[in-house]
Amino acid sequence: MGLSVIGAGFGRTGTLSLKLALEKVGCGPCYHMLEVFGRPGHAALWSSAADGDDVDWDALFEGFASSVDWPSCHFWRQLADRYPEAGVLLTVRDPQRWYDSVMATIYQGMVRPLPSGVPEEVGIQRAMAVKIVLDQVFDGRLEDRDYAIAAYQRHNEQVREAFAGSDRLLVYEVAQGWEPLCRFLARPIPDEDFPHVNDKESFRQRMGLEAE
Repeated sequence: MGLSVIGAGFGRTGTLSLKLALEKVGCGPCYHMLEVFGRPGHAALWSSAADGDDVDWDALFEGFASSVDWPSCHFWRQLADRYPEAGVLLTVRDPQRWYDSVMATIYQGMVRPLPSGVPEEVGIQRAMAVKIVLDQVFDGRLEDRDYAIAAYQRHNEQVREAFAGSDRLLVYEVAQGWEPLCRFLARPIPDEDFPHVNDKESFRQRMGLEAE
């Protein structure tokens, strides 16, 4: 099947909303971090990829037509090379608001102690996320606001530069809704509202984090 859409945007840029939107317009199923949690063995594969090991991307994404969010966005270069016909979606948002959202959600989910008795796979998934997001993307400095925002902006600029002058890239804010996304994908606009899900409080509730 192969990927037809590659999401290069960091987590907390509307990636779950985008996943649902892509599936609604026929570019799904879409691989998201949530898919890792439901597939034993996938976290270990992503961890190997982070170590630089060869990965059978076709096998990993079997049955999926698109990908968004971490961990896949960390490998956007490899995926763009493996699937040269795929469009690339770079989801973006205001850097300051992005950082606040990350620290209230993803970061808390990766640093809080795991409850006793959780399955071994949960620990493997946590370790993979820490390795890729905290250690590799942010060099262990996510708590440093200026450093993390600079890393976020640098990533976005690298994606833009890689596809400069190409019609392969869409830089996109989910607040823009259906029109730019469907135009880029050459898909009809659905006769329903664009999905806006997984806001900060919804994420924290799903992760069992206390309300702010």
